[in-house]
Parts: sequence; C-alpha cells; structure tokens
Amino acid sequence: MTRVAAVDCGTNSIRLLVADVDRATSELTDLDRRMTIVRLGQGVDRTGRLAPEALERTFAACREYAEVVKEHGAERLRFVATSASRDAENRDDFVRGVLDILGVEPEVISGDQEAEFSFTGATKELAGRADLDKPYLVVDIGGGSTEFVVGDDHVRAARSVDVGCVRMTERHLVRDGAVTDPPTAEQVAAMRADIEAALDLAERTVPLREARTLVGLAGSVTTVSAIAQELPEYDSAAIHHSRVSRARVREITDWLLASTHAERAAVPSMHPGRVDVIAAGSLVLLAIMERTGAEEVVVSEHDILDGIAWSIA
Repeated sequence: MTRVAAVDCGTNSIRLLVADVDRATSELTDLDRRMTIVRLGQGVDRTGRLAPEALERTFAACREYAEVVKEHGAERLRFVATSASRDAENRDDFVRGVLDILGVEPEVISGDQEAEFSFTGATKELAGRADLDKPYLVVDIGGGSTEFVVGDDHVRAARSVDVGCVRMTERHLVRDGAVTDPPTAEQVAAMRADIEAALDLAERTVPLREARTLVGLAGSVTTVSAIAQELPEYDSAAIHHSRVSRARVREITDWLLASTHAERAAVPSMHPGRVDVIAAGSLVLLAIMERTGAEEVVVSEHDILDGIAWSIA
C-alpha cells in the first residue's frame, strides 16, 4: 500500500487527491479529494500570459493543499499542469511559485500525456463490466482543451485539441468584458463551428466513430449529469458512472444556452465557478455525441487525478 498525493492544475480548476493505492488488488482508496476554481487560464487565449491575480488564486489553493498533504502524510506528490500553463509565456513564474509552496516542480505535460492519465483514471475500474463494450472513447472536457482517447485495455490513439469551456466562452461569448447573457444565435453558431473544426482535427488522429462506449470526464460533464438527475446538491456518488442520453444532453444544452446567469446560478448542483462556462462545456459534449453517434455518455468522477495517482504508485 502506497499513500500518494496527486495535483491536477488545469485552466479552470486545481484539484487534489490524496489516496492509498494497493497495486496488488488494483484498488485506489480516497482519503481526500477536493477542487478549487482558480481560473488560471483567465485571459491566456487573448494575452498569452498568466494573469497576476490568476497566479495568486492558484498559489493560495496550493498553500491549502500543502497543509492537507502534510496532514495525511503522503509519501510522494506529483503535480501535473495542463493547458493554460502550456500556453503561457510566463509559465516560469508559475513553476517557481508551485516549487516554493509544495516542494515539487509542476510537470507541464503534453496533451497526449494528459490523455494517457485521463484514460487510465477513467477506465481502470471499468474492466470486466459486461454492460460496457470496448473500445472506449474517453473525452476529458477541460477549461482550455479537450482530450480524446480511444483504447481497450490500453490507449490506441489520443489527441488534445484547444476547445474547452473557458476558452470557448472567452473566445465567443464575451462582449465588452462580460459574458453575454444569454448568447446570441450568431455567437452560438460561431462557437459550434469552432468545436466542429476541432473535432475534424481530433478525428485525423483518433478513430472517434469506432468507439462503442463514450466515457465523459471533468466538471462540464459531471455538472450536466447532476442537472439531468435534478440533484438537490452536487453528489459525486450519484454522478459517478451515471448515464445521460444524447437527447437529454441536447435538452440541457439548449436550456443552458438560452438561460441567464441568475437561472444557471439557481441550479442547486451548480458550482459557482461554472455558471458562466457550463453552456460552452455542454455544447462541446453535445457536439462530440452527435459526431460519434453515441446514444449516451457514461459519466466518470475518476479521471486524470486518479491516473496521476496510479502513475506514482
């Protein structure tokens, strides 16, 4: 048994998992799993740099996580940084700050590495499920990018493309410094065209339509599941391995794109940090389901964090 700590720092959120990993039984037991919305990718698509206030929000979360890791006595810590910190000119400021606080240097991984971790985290516990056919298509819809991975027991093909809920919102739904509430038909059409172009790019590398089971990861997908189930609050146990039909995803997406900020904020399972970006994330999911012909998405709460934890062990 190995006690490990994994940190995943993305464009919209930073997350921590402290877990005991039993390599003999292939079991991973959570001790602490938490998420903080830090918007590290704020403005990166436009400026190419990490904003000072975004860095400070991220470092504040790192200081909190350092205390949790110390409290649980994790033997090893791995910090993985994804899309926003790959794109930024001043990512060295980010690296130095994390090293000072947590004592490890963040690994700014490639999109392909990100996809490998996501696939392992999402599918390791699906092995032997008779009701889920292989190959799997794992899609991780993040803030700045979306990863596509097709595989059976191992990865066959993977690709990362630059469409995510934050990037699409900032690129298409922001006018005069604020999110359009709700967006115009022209804004939605432009966003959809951008997503379709990214799917064309992904399909050059990954055989999206060969997959038999679609597995969806990250906050946009889990929030859509929570809305679909009309949960009175965000409930990880109810969301994990839930299934949402394409028709229901389309219904939710249409509502989100037509809703106001206040209406989205009133959804009891909605994290405040997702209110302005969930419509874009939901549209990415819907476009993927329509492109692949998937009748449903299997929603996983286990993702890149779990894959990072397994890589440490």
